[in-house]
Amino acid sequence: MSDTLLCFDFGEKSIGVAVGQSITRTASPLAALKANDGIPDWQLIANLYAEWLPTKIIVGMPLNMDGTEQPISARAKKFGDRLHGRFRKPVELWDERLSTVDAKAELFELGGYKKLEKGKIDSVSACLILQSWFDNQY
Repeated sequence: MSDTLLCFDFGEKSIGVAVGQSITRTASPLAALKANDGIPDWQLIANLYAEWLPTKIIVGMPLNMDGTEQPISARAKKFGDRLHGRFRKPVELWDERLSTVDAKAELFELGGYKKLEKGKIDSVSACLILQSWFDNQY
């Protein structure tokens, strides 16, 4: 059975989004969502749930290189709790260390500086977080 997963790369101004399938263990970036001090347009997230019908949600957990939490870590957890509370699907926090660095490198490779738009970086980061989650499941 194939599960559909949504992944969010939480940020205070932009939230990256990716969708993936457990059967193929692949992730694809979706359009990033604007956020106002970490608060998204919840209707847009509801629309994503309605379109993709995810069975599980992954939220990137910002950590320092030594594995300790950052100030934004608590906000990412709160975002995950709100997703669970609103949509009643399991939410798992997943280590996102270096996902933004990797996303920038990947986009730069594809098209130089003009590809380095904030929304694209955030959604490719979400993609990399979800891909990392898939890679560690089996």
